[in-house]
Amino acid sequence: MELLNLFPDMATLISMRPLFHPSIEEITVEGILHALSDPVRVAIYADIVSQECSQNCSTFLTVSDKTIPKSTLSQHFRELREAGLIRGERRGVEVHNTSRCTELEQRFPGLIRAIVNAHAIQSKHEAQAKKRAQRTARRALTNK
Repeated sequence: MELLNLFPDMATLISMRPLFHPSIEEITVEGILHALSDPVRVAIYADIVSQECSQNCSTFLTVSDKTIPKSTLSQHFRELREAGLIRGERRGVEVHNTSRCTELEQRFPGLIRAIVNAHAIQSKHEAQAKKRAQRTARRALTNK
């Protein structure tokens, strides 16, 4: 106990619960679709899938121009991890996340690719609609 008093960060690391990752056989389509039904989670997941390296949770404090509180972000990552979409690895006090795309592609061929592609199309359309709305608003102000 005296050693833990000398190294308070070590006490934090020792008291952390292990991260749960379902086996590939436990992952279901329903669980995947539920986890990705939230716009913030699907944006986070699409970003993780597009990266070659693991992503630190704090990378996502802003998602789709929205600030996400750390506690909410933790819940989003828990949902993604427990659905089997990502694998989290503790590195000190940080958790680095990687996609389980290769495993998921073997279990559900084409599913993840289709979801990520659909999200990209939707995001592109939303961005275009936002630009059109901004142009219309500027024109309305100019014509007054």
